[in-house]
Amino acid sequence: MKPAPFKYIAATSLEHALALKAEHGDDAKFLAGGQSLMPTMNFRLAQPAILIDINRIDGMAGIRKGDAGSSHIGALTRYRALERDVAFASVYPLIAEALPHIAHPQIRNRGTLGGNLSHADPASELPALATAMQARMKIRSRHGERELAASDFFVAPLTTGLEPDEMLVEIIFPAMTPRSGSCFLEVARRRGDFALAGVAAIVTLDDEGRCAALRLALCGVGDTPLDVSKAASLLIGQSRTEKAIAAAAAEVQRAIDPHGNVHASANYQRHVAGVLTRRAIATAAQRVAHAA
Repeated sequence: MKPAPFKYIAATSLEHALALKAEHGDDAKFLAGGQSLMPTMNFRLAQPAILIDINRIDGMAGIRKGDAGSSHIGALTRYRALERDVAFASVYPLIAEALPHIAHPQIRNRGTLGGNLSHADPASELPALATAMQARMKIRSRHGERELAASDFFVAPLTTGLEPDEMLVEIIFPAMTPRSGSCFLEVARRRGDFALAGVAAIVTLDDEGRCAALRLALCGVGDTPLDVSKAASLLIGQSRTEKAIAAAAAEVQRAIDPHGNVHASANYQRHVAGVLTRRAIATAAQRVAHAA
């Protein structure tokens, strides 16, 4: 397995990288961790004429605090850096819980947050997390900067709202709402494989223990990460009983239309999505109760 011939350019600055992308458009690809791009090139599913290596660009990795308790994560931040950041894990336990499910340690050592999200694999965990957490994507081109909500960023399998001359440079995660708990669960054939189905849940309880808000996103069961918060919204205002949670999970099952694949039928994916939804909501709510 060898990639088609390509030209390699190591960008020396963000401005240099954006100028190259503006010049070459869709013929050029940014090289970050390479854990998604290089396999597709080796199979010749992707054949960029030019690879723009952005690893030498300063200031595109790391975490900084923003307004209202938000966190801004540079696109070149590697999974391993997030895994080892105890302070980050305490603020965003949903991400911390999902990270060990992503591939294997060798891949997490090199893979980047921005590279994963820009690749937009609907079976990947991070796009579902970004959708559930209502993250915002900061995007740059030679002509300026803009932001997209995660729900607008992922538009089709392996396709984002990025224009040919743009780069994802930062991901903004809002602060967790008080009295909120989270849970990430997935089912895969083997540890590290893409999920047959996965769910990211965030539950907020009121002072009486009723569900005040619910965020829910699925991976692996659609063309993009699926925001199914609306389908499960019948739980809002109710006590977190087993019956109420099961009813919300059933609504989620009715709302999705999995395609199935060589590893799982569509019916099996729908069943797993419902089971995981029920468990994730119950666990997230329980974590709020225990923390209170």
